[in-house]
Amino acid sequence: MKHPLKNIVEAQKKGIPKGIYSACTANALVLEAVMERAMKDGEYVLIEATANQVDQYGGYTGMKPADFAEFVYSIASKTGFPEDKIILGGDHLGPLTWKDQPAEKAMEEAKELIRQYVMAGFTKIHIDTSMHLGDDDANIKLDTELIAERGAILADVAEKAYTQLKKENPSALTPVYVVGSEVPIPGGSQEEEEGIQVTSVADFHETVDVYKKTFERYKLKEVWDNVIAVVVQPGVEFGDDVVHEYNREAAAELANAIKKYPNIVFEGHSTDYQTPQALKEMVEDGVAILKVGPALTFALREGLFALNLIENELFYGNSNVKLSGFMEVLEKVMLENPSNWIKHYHGDENKLRLSRKYSFSDRCRYYLPAKEVNDAINKLFDNLRSVEIPLVLISQYMPIQYTKIRNGLLKNDPVSLVKDRVVNCIDEYLYATSAK
Repeated sequence: MKHPLKNIVEAQKKGIPKGIYSACTANALVLEAVMERAMKDGEYVLIEATANQVDQYGGYTGMKPADFAEFVYSIASKTGFPEDKIILGGDHLGPLTWKDQPAEKAMEEAKELIRQYVMAGFTKIHIDTSMHLGDDDANIKLDTELIAERGAILADVAEKAYTQLKKENPSALTPVYVVGSEVPIPGGSQEEEEGIQVTSVADFHETVDVYKKTFERYKLKEVWDNVIAVVVQPGVEFGDDVVHEYNREAAAELANAIKKYPNIVFEGHSTDYQTPQALKEMVEDGVAILKVGPALTFALREGLFALNLIENELFYGNSNVKLSGFMEVLEKVMLENPSNWIKHYHGDENKLRLSRKYSFSDRCRYYLPAKEVNDAINKLFDNLRSVEIPLVLISQYMPIQYTKIRNGLLKNDPVSLVKDRVVNCIDEYLYATSAK
């Protein structure tokens, strides 16, 4: 069976502006929304884990690659979504989280990381070896040949793992690869740059040409045929309270450059918060894979805040109901454990307070799984399930969901309401990638 992402590449090369969005998240409610929305159209879902999120030691989610796959499939089972419509991807796979180690040690860790991802059934593998390692000279730009050589070494490991997997599971899908890296750290910019530099055509050509030659030198010529995309910087990024919007004119030369390659499209990272029209223009310009993560949990957080405000209004003065206090609990836990936001947010106390709640960087997503926060979310849902939420309050705090309820398109249920707020974001990506 041909990898479904290759069909998107083929459509692009025929001039059909089709694409796919990649949900980069480990949030169960978001993934439920992703799958439930895809079921309506009978489409594939692309779900990715990053190297710092999921690795052979558990990453920051506590999940190894096989655990993450099982987690995703458990959500598919819950929602009734067909497993064969799920594409699992690994993002920034390489020595990223071991970059302070000497190159030999960091690459050994990266090899095991890649091996475990492939053995767990991940079939979209982004190989990223663009970072300096412990004994590289940090004062010298990393040589493209060295980046490509390290990438080829990891691709060879991936192929050997796939050969092993194929023996155990003859129907296992051949993995496809993405190379290159033109982004800041995964999850968005730490600083508000003056401007984002679009990848130069020369750099793009060099990346492709050097990788291709290096793969051939490592006897990976057939594997190169499965490299479907190159990560570029098309000029989009976001920070604490700023979004760098896609500028089609600024990216025109880069968009034209992709036409030279018959089997390769662009992959765009940090596409969060772009307008639907900007996203559509990106797909039309060859950015066929749109990565989105924080924008999905940002929408989830907005939905949870809206429900919390509804709860406060609905049970005001009712001593028989213990309120969830979700917003207060979230702030308390973030203050007690600042490591996931302290380096990302800047300013006086009021600016920090606003950022913790509302920042585009959405660092509060790291705190939603915390037991105290999760308990507050469940209490919020329980309280609102105990009554019929008045339409007037839904109209006030979730007007799009109000309209859907009135039109018979959505249940008046707290979980349905919050997931549908995520669907609002998903629908923007589906508009951009549908080729209509």
